[in-house]
Amino acid sequence: MFPKTPLANSNISPTTTNKKTTASPTNAALGFIDQLLNKIPLPRWAIYIIFTVIVLLILVCIIWVCVKCCCKSKKERKNKPDHQINLQGVTGSTTTSLVQPGSDDADYGSAKNRGRLLYSLEYKAQELTVGIKQAAALPAMDLGGTSDPYIKVYITPKKSKTLETKVYRKTLNPVFNEHFKFEIDKAELNESTIVMKVFDFDRFSKHDIIGELRLQLGTIDWNHVIEEWKDLSEPSKSEDIILGEICFSLRYVPTTSKLTVVILEAKNLKSMDVGGSSDPYVKVQLALDKKKWKRKKTSVKKCTQNPYFNESFTFVVSFEQIQKVQLVISVWDHDKFTRNDAIGKIFLGCDAAGNQLRHWADMLSNPRKPVAQWHNLFSSEQVDSTLDLKHSVRIPFINKNF
Repeated sequence: MFPKTPLANSNISPTTTNKKTTASPTNAALGFIDQLLNKIPLPRWAIYIIFTVIVLLILVCIIWVCVKCCCKSKKERKNKPDHQINLQGVTGSTTTSLVQPGSDDADYGSAKNRGRLLYSLEYKAQELTVGIKQAAALPAMDLGGTSDPYIKVYITPKKSKTLETKVYRKTLNPVFNEHFKFEIDKAELNESTIVMKVFDFDRFSKHDIIGELRLQLGTIDWNHVIEEWKDLSEPSKSEDIILGEICFSLRYVPTTSKLTVVILEAKNLKSMDVGGSSDPYVKVQLALDKKKWKRKKTSVKKCTQNPYFNESFTFVVSFEQIQKVQLVISVWDHDKFTRNDAIGKIFLGCDAAGNQLRHWADMLSNPRKPVAQWHNLFSSEQVDSTLDLKHSVRIPFINKNF
């Protein structure tokens, strides 16, 4: 028999020691995290909640960055030409047939396809009737690949009034079927131009112009009713004088007969002072039965073309009156030593048109809810001629109007 050597035990012990000390990286990491969590003087559930909130904040930041990038790409896309499929022409032999001219027949050529417009013209007894029938193949102005088109119609150079169609949501081929009448004599007709401008509606920002159609009325044969398709052209930039925009909200509560007008802000107002700025304030006026009724005004904002007001005015108007009243919003430039100058005006009511009528209708259809919207300002002469208000004379010391 051979004696037992202690060498066998010594060979085993190092092997077992190596097995005990060897650990996987995953277990080491978990152990480190567990030790780190134990050092935080908070219960585990609170730590998990804090961690979840941090992750959610990171996700929100990522989404916000993506949205900003999408908005930027939308603006860039508006500046790029959109390639739409043109409608093929069908030429008729009479003026009453529908004519869709080819590219050779278009009055205003443009590299960018802006769509087409079907209109009609008729002149009888010193009255011009303009029919806005429909549009086709309009370019997409919104992110979803659609537009919210409406059309403004006016006559230059006098431009006594501007009429608008309804806004049609999310369509590139709107059907309007609306007619507008202008009183104009034959001599003035021969020197005038009818303008039809197509816009993309946006409640909270400036409306984008899609294209326009200009027709010299002196070159048209009025022995027939004109009804035809025309390509929209690039809008003229030299004609329009930018007076600015104003944002305000409307709220009507039928149970209390209260109309609340909140003048929020204005932007890009026309410069009225020598220094290239203005001192704007806003008049809020109600007219009833062609007469000035109630009036209030905001404070004056010094040396700015982008004033912020956020001033509220409340009028008591019955439900019968609210359907006949006209709300006139006018922006004025304040002068200390001379007469205040009107920058621009706008009026709303049931007999208004276009975006003004839509804003008023939204207010009536959403009682107790404030409805805010941006509006372009028009010249005071244009609004005054449309309203045709009777001016009252105030007798001093008696406080009565006659």
